[in-house]
Amino acid sequence: MTTVSLAARITRCPRIWRTERAQDAAPFTQGMDAQVAKLVAGAVSTSPYLMALLEKEADWLQGAADDPEAALAEVIAQAGAFAPDALADGLRQGKRRVALLAGLADLGGAWALEEVTGALSDFADAACAAALRAGLLIQIKRGKLPGMTEDDLADAAGMVVLAMGKMGARELNYSSDIDLICLFDETRFERDDFHDARSAFIRATRAMSGTLSDLTAQGYVFRTDLRLRPDPAVTPVCMAMAAAEAYYESLGRTWERAAYIKARPAAGDHKAGQAFLQTLRPFVWRKHLDFAAIQDAHDMRLAIREHKGLGGPITLPGHNMKLGRGGIREIEFFTQTRQLIAGGRDPALRVRGTCEGLQLLAEANWVPQEAADSLTDHYRFHRTVEHRQQMVQDAQTHALPKSDDGFARLACMMDRDVEPLKQELHDRLSAVHEITEGFFAASRAPAPAPPEMTHQFDTAVLDRWLTYPALRSERGAEIFDRLKPELLTRLAKAARPDEALLAFDGFLAGLPAGVQLFSLLKANPQLADLLIDIVSTSPALASHLSRNASVFDAVIGGDFFSEWPGQEGLGAALGALLDAEPDYERQLDGTRRWAREWHFRVGVHLLRGLIDAETAGAQYADLARAVLGGLWPVVGAEFAQRHGAAPGRGAVILGMGSLGAGRLTATSDLDMIVIYDPDGVEVSEGRRPLPARLYYARLTQAMITAMTAPMAQGKLYDVDMRLRPSGNQGPVATSLASFASYQKDEAWVWEHLALTRAQAIAGPQALRGDVEALRQTVLTQPRARAKILGDVAEMRIRIAAAKVPEGIWDAKIGPGRLQDIELLAQAGALIGGQSARDIPAGIEAARAAGLFDAAQAEALDAAYAQIWALQCAGRLLSATPVQSESLGRAGVAFLCRTLGCDTLAALEAQMEQTYMTAAGIIGQALTPPDKAEPQEAT
Repeated sequence: MTTVSLAARITRCPRIWRTERAQDAAPFTQGMDAQVAKLVAGAVSTSPYLMALLEKEADWLQGAADDPEAALAEVIAQAGAFAPDALADGLRQGKRRVALLAGLADLGGAWALEEVTGALSDFADAACAAALRAGLLIQIKRGKLPGMTEDDLADAAGMVVLAMGKMGARELNYSSDIDLICLFDETRFERDDFHDARSAFIRATRAMSGTLSDLTAQGYVFRTDLRLRPDPAVTPVCMAMAAAEAYYESLGRTWERAAYIKARPAAGDHKAGQAFLQTLRPFVWRKHLDFAAIQDAHDMRLAIREHKGLGGPITLPGHNMKLGRGGIREIEFFTQTRQLIAGGRDPALRVRGTCEGLQLLAEANWVPQEAADSLTDHYRFHRTVEHRQQMVQDAQTHALPKSDDGFARLACMMDRDVEPLKQELHDRLSAVHEITEGFFAASRAPAPAPPEMTHQFDTAVLDRWLTYPALRSERGAEIFDRLKPELLTRLAKAARPDEALLAFDGFLAGLPAGVQLFSLLKANPQLADLLIDIVSTSPALASHLSRNASVFDAVIGGDFFSEWPGQEGLGAALGALLDAEPDYERQLDGTRRWAREWHFRVGVHLLRGLIDAETAGAQYADLARAVLGGLWPVVGAEFAQRHGAAPGRGAVILGMGSLGAGRLTATSDLDMIVIYDPDGVEVSEGRRPLPARLYYARLTQAMITAMTAPMAQGKLYDVDMRLRPSGNQGPVATSLASFASYQKDEAWVWEHLALTRAQAIAGPQALRGDVEALRQTVLTQPRARAKILGDVAEMRIRIAAAKVPEGIWDAKIGPGRLQDIELLAQAGALIGGQSARDIPAGIEAARAAGLFDAAQAEALDAAYAQIWALQCAGRLLSATPVQSESLGRAGVAFLCRTLGCDTLAALEAQMEQTYMTAAGIIGQALTPPDKAEPQEAT
């Protein structure tokens, strides 16, 4: 590694402010490089503190200037090597050296801001670790820590010091307090020893704090602040982790969430500290986009300004560069609030550094790149000015000078002229305020004056809103009050405002809580149009949305309008989510939340005409397959913990019906069969071994539960296993050998019809290949044409007798409708020995078999596409066939647009004709030649 001296890296030099002070440095710089000597002279002429450090550490500085990084590393390493009786003085000497070296490297431009703050932070870590070790050593030697010996000092006997704030982010400023939270792992001790252990840790914490912060003849190391712990007025300086966790889960506030963005273990038991931070992840990083944090952060800003008296305009003398208008805290709050909003959904945003956070937010489109670059530049400048002010007397000050003399000193430290520096300070403070204030102030902006309404809404509807659950909290009602005028304006623009109002009223009535959604709508007004569009068009989607309002997060999460990732991309995304969550229950809930958002996206895209019904059907199927493919191994791994690995070659999920064919609607359940191959293994090997047949039966039931159980995030899908051999009477999982035997020797024609659409979609690839090979074998064997057609004809008769269409909009059941066309297409596939799963391929196979001519095949294809579009669109509007009288104007418009008609009457006539045409073709195809009506000669 190449060594670069301090002299070789100097890029700037403070101007001489007091000549006599610069001359005082001359005796201490003899033998130094001329550039370093000049730097030292300029520095001490402006800073009595640096002069005092030079007087004590000049000899050390001579060598340190040759290799600053090596000198710094040596000081940090020495912090942990002092004997107990030399520790206090040794750490204070180390702090002097780090402060002198960092100050000169900063003033001379040899180190960037991050290097300066990193050096101070790294030494703070080392000092904390040494002081903690010393404090614990006393307790252990005195027998005050039950069961602990000096060997336990390696991990501090389970105690950890969390660095918070700037120390946590390695952004420690030149004369900073260090904010610490001290915790201990209570699981290291027996219950009866808890109080003794806690008392010992409290004493060790106080000893550590004293070692660091007591002012002696040698100075101090760091002022320590332990008040960021939970409820510091009544809690001890070192708390049990369980107690801290309980506090945050029940009483934690937004400012504490923001504080933990920067938290990290700095000393003690790092492993336990990381585990604690992991348990706090749901507290800090909410699963939803947390726009309510904007108002909380803004309230904190206002409270700080009022408490500190810093709410006035920007006037430079005495202006607080940290807490004042346009200051450092504004940039930090802006960054951390955006991280809190989006970090729950995007782990990449969970970084501690302010500048790094701004850049990541810009890359994720949460902050304009120009704003991120500007704030980053201002942040570095502000911190540089702050450091200069603190270097003067090692004072924890953030205020600009109040006198002309003070500004002259600051200008010299920055190698600037006074007036241009003042102008830049004012410009930068104003720029930061302009960028950040608009973001925060909008959350507390007063409700706009009610616009002049072009429509008079029913006041009885409006008046009952305050009785709804979402508006019962004071905060929810307050945010909604500011949101309400804009919502009413948008509702008034609907084609049928009263109808839209009632639809929105139904949505609002079903909303269990409102703060998060209302904050989201306040921060993103464009979402109100989408909300009104949804509730006006699709009562089913609106009902889903009222119960799962967090799906709106996906709309502004970055990928909502991007290209569809396909089954493979979805599977990869779900796999990453599952890998990141070790807890099984959270994996299931996380999958529900993830799938719900993608499901919502497909529905919104179809509703708004961004995709057609055919594409929506394929996307719904991609999602379901990705969920099955992702959860199957997760459920298997959880099951194996108790019963051992799956015996034999494992099991596959065979998708049937629409799932196998890759075409689902918004409300489709999942038809599937589980097929396993024990491969001669009779019993699993585990803590509770099971026979292979029972193993796979229970594994299948565990998968059904994983899919259907109503958890905190709802359920995933309903599952239908009735297409398995012997239906509900057979086992829920079938061995490959039994399945093969059944399909070859016992299956009914209707079961072979169902097999035409089957596809293995989850499980070991080799076994999936064997199942597909079996399917191909069964479907391509010679068939008795008359038998197939006769059975299908009988099935039509039975279906017609059992189920009557629920009106014109029932696209599934009835002559010439979906199920009717699908039966004929599947019959065509069987007769032709075809294994393609899609209905158009089956129709073509039927044509090739002579069941109808090319024109009729084309008519059936067109009919199927149109009826499918009705089914897909209808299921988005309602879980049951839609009724004309319940279709609002928006719903009618959606149906007409989806199926290419101008009016509902025209669409109704079109569907009647479509059903009749398809039914005629199917009836003719299934009628035996000897029973066909003779055609009159022409």
